[in-house]
Amino acid sequence: MRSYSFFTIVLLCFVILIVDILAFYWLQSITQLITSQVIIKAINIAFWFFTIGLISSIVLLKIKLEKINPKRKQLLISSLYGLSVSSLIPKLIFVIIFSVLYFTNYVFSEKESLIIVPLFGLFSGILPFSVILYGIFRTLYRFKIHHIKINFEELPKNFYGLQVVQISDLHLGSFNSRYHIFDRAIKLINHLEPDYIFFTGDLVNNCAWELDDWEDVLKLLRAKKGKYSVLGNHDYGDYRQWESVVEKQANFEAIKDFHKKIDFKLLLNDSDIIEKDGEKIAIIGVENWGNPPFKQYGDLQRSLKNVADISFKILLSHDPTHWKEEVLQKTNIALTLSGHTHGMQAGINLKNRKWSPIKYKYKHWAGLYSHNKQYLYVNRGLGWLGFPGRLGMRPEITFIEFEK
Repeated sequence: MRSYSFFTIVLLCFVILIVDILAFYWLQSITQLITSQVIIKAINIAFWFFTIGLISSIVLLKIKLEKINPKRKQLLISSLYGLSVSSLIPKLIFVIIFSVLYFTNYVFSEKESLIIVPLFGLFSGILPFSVILYGIFRTLYRFKIHHIKINFEELPKNFYGLQVVQISDLHLGSFNSRYHIFDRAIKLINHLEPDYIFFTGDLVNNCAWELDDWEDVLKLLRAKKGKYSVLGNHDYGDYRQWESVVEKQANFEAIKDFHKKIDFKLLLNDSDIIEKDGEKIAIIGVENWGNPPFKQYGDLQRSLKNVADISFKILLSHDPTHWKEEVLQKTNIALTLSGHTHGMQAGINLKNRKWSPIKYKYKHWAGLYSHNKQYLYVNRGLGWLGFPGRLGMRPEITFIEFEK
């Protein structure tokens, strides 16, 4: 998780305070309907007690951040992130809608406006608050299997019916050692009995210590023929300050070594050839490659060096922007598997229709894309980062069947 400057933290607190002042102003239009002064005072005290407590906690955490135990720090950050989002967004919507209703209340009579406007305003705040709470406490770990069938003309006949599972963006540090939760995902994956499991990066948030005691859990993942993985942008430790280059490198090496411990073959700008009855396909894995500010560690040409004569290729590349920039129409790679976007952990998925604000940053952000018989699949992520919730964007296990 990125470390934000003190100025950014103060600016966030200022925004929270301004929104809360406006929300409190409009709240008086609702509390005036209450006859008991004791209840009104209790509501007002509770309102400001929460606001002052939240702002104080955010500032205090920033000041004492480096002195806090790393595991406890992760828990505190995610908790405050959740509180901030679940408080700020509903209040902001409440202020906007209440303001619109108030300044356009000429459509109501004076008597109607005294009741309808407050009720509409109250509902506008309660509804998003309820949705956010549902995303935090209900859908965050409701793992969903997406079944995908893709037809490939170049697929060797001996590989017809090949079945693979793709998982991505575990961000194990966000689980805060709640191993039992991940057991649910492992049972779902193993029940699919895939030939291969592909993991497309972001094993951790930043640090190797996040992997403590996860080895026995992740080794339970079963694939009939093999498991492959690549690194994501968070696996390099670029989002925190290190005491030295040596310390950062040691962290990086520990993260890479962990892939071996859980029986995943980590492809670092490399490839592997899978053979079946004389026919071959290539599994290619690049290091993270993204548009700035994300770094470009990936070297696709180096990865392709030993598999140039293999007609059917699958690429594991964490960031989906890599597909358009270096893969599409520039190589003969049939399928690219990516993650990275998380679907912003918020959006709408209705049958064949999907939407998320992340689409305005990433053209390819979730699901299957194709162009001239080249395919890209973007996994929505199995873990989470930052906001401890998922709103309409459930954590994903992708099950892909290869067809002729």
